[in-house]
Amino acid sequence: MNDYSDILRLDHPRSRGHRQMPLYERAAQFAPFAALSGFDAQICEESRHVERRPSLSAEDAAALNDTLHILIETEKRLRVRLTLFTPDACKEGGVTAETEGEVRRVDPVARRLIFSDRREVALDDIFSLDIL
Repeated sequence: MNDYSDILRLDHPRSRGHRQMPLYERAAQFAPFAALSGFDAQICEESRHVERRPSLSAEDAAALNDTLHILIETEKRLRVRLTLFTPDACKEGGVTAETEGEVRRVDPVARRLIFSDRREVALDDIFSLDIL
């Protein structure tokens, strides 16, 4: 049986026409690659949590409607705290968040609540509204 003892101590053969490849480039040949481009991004998107749009009871809807009428009829700017639902651009569902601000006006035609800092919120996305 040949144990390679006759060539074990020989120098590694070197090419005269080609330079020796650096270890970094040599390692890159065996590096893993992404066979499915965009797969990691899709997995992250699927695992991102979104909430379902909450529903209003009849009592909550009536209270919200009363508060909106107060905001429409008043001449001065009132500070409010509201809970709103922001729909997600990519998935069905969205995020519920609370915010505060000074209401400049309510636009009943466009169904928008307009704040002093020029933010606008759709009335259909508001689920609670309290005057501070």
